[in-house]
Amino acid sequence: MEQYFDNVKKNFGFGCMRLPMKRFGVNYDEFSKMIDLFMSSGFNYFDTSKIYTAGKSEIALRECLVKRYPREDFVFVDKLTSVFFRKESDIRPLFKKQLKACGLDYFDFYLMHAQNAKNFKKYKKCRAYETAFELKAEGKIKHVGLSFHDKASVLDEILTEYPQIEVVQIQFNYVDYEDDSVESRKCYEVCRKHNKPIIVMEPVKGGSLIKLPEKAQAIFDALHGGSNASYAIRFAAGFEGIMMVLSGMSNMEQMRDNLSFMTDFKPLNDKEREAVDKVCAIFKKQDIIPCTACRYCTDGCPKQIPIPEIFSGLNAKKQNKESAGGTNTYSGGKASDCIKCGKCETACPQHLEIRSLLEHAAKELE
Repeated sequence: MEQYFDNVKKNFGFGCMRLPMKRFGVNYDEFSKMIDLFMSSGFNYFDTSKIYTAGKSEIALRECLVKRYPREDFVFVDKLTSVFFRKESDIRPLFKKQLKACGLDYFDFYLMHAQNAKNFKKYKKCRAYETAFELKAEGKIKHVGLSFHDKASVLDEILTEYPQIEVVQIQFNYVDYEDDSVESRKCYEVCRKHNKPIIVMEPVKGGSLIKLPEKAQAIFDALHGGSNASYAIRFAAGFEGIMMVLSGMSNMEQMRDNLSFMTDFKPLNDKEREAVDKVCAIFKKQDIIPCTACRYCTDGCPKQIPIPEIFSGLNAKKQNKESAGGTNTYSGGKASDCIKCGKCETACPQHLEIRSLLEHAAKELE
């Protein structure tokens, strides 16, 4: 791997949005064991945000990583998320609270979170980028970057206006590579054009590339090789300019599987790449809702509707799976409780028409 930053050891990172959970929050014991295995395997990159797991991710990393390892042993990435500030004067106090929550004096990377055309206007108005560059000059941030969910033309605009940006995090997987709504390939090409190292998020598309249709599964099974996750993550990691691929591992089984093929990383060979192309074609024919279960939509929902779970149930019904069921199996509100306020659609990085999809789900599942 090309070494983009001296303190980043390898090209595989621990995404801390989907953590091991128990009844009252994050399972610290399990999380600590996962961190220990991750670190002992030669990796050191951790990615979080104040919005992840309803604010619990930053604190869990403080307790399970920061308090247990020397600061120089790990790379810590946090983000400035739009919902937590309204004006420029909010940003520094918020940043200070984030450092305190994480138990740190500085962040290795600080990203402008979930940038799109609408968000970018707010970040510009609030001088968010300028504030981050100031904090870097003060030693509170080592590297400033952004995470991105929009068209490639918007990314090009941002990187042209702020060439000081050092890294870009994009959604990148074999299904979204040529998808017209995500534009993974085009966003990747914009990053290459601007010579920016790339961080990959959602390499398994929120887990949807793990449970595949039978015909697709048969193609991977015929390779007699690794797991479904291995083909997805190795696909993403095999492109030039990819500095880091994040995986949101929520249990030890997922951690062990991911480490089994990323500790000694090898890109997909021609036979595996051909299989991935065939699986991609089958996957796209399903016509399922491309929800990645990031849960950004649920945080501001006034009716506490478990949108990702409902969409999962609707997808399961479309695929004629036995696990398909009504929304009464979920905790929280029903699809029919939606008051169409639109907060979910504003927050959704996949730009889904959530209100109309919930209306359809109510008819199908309730």
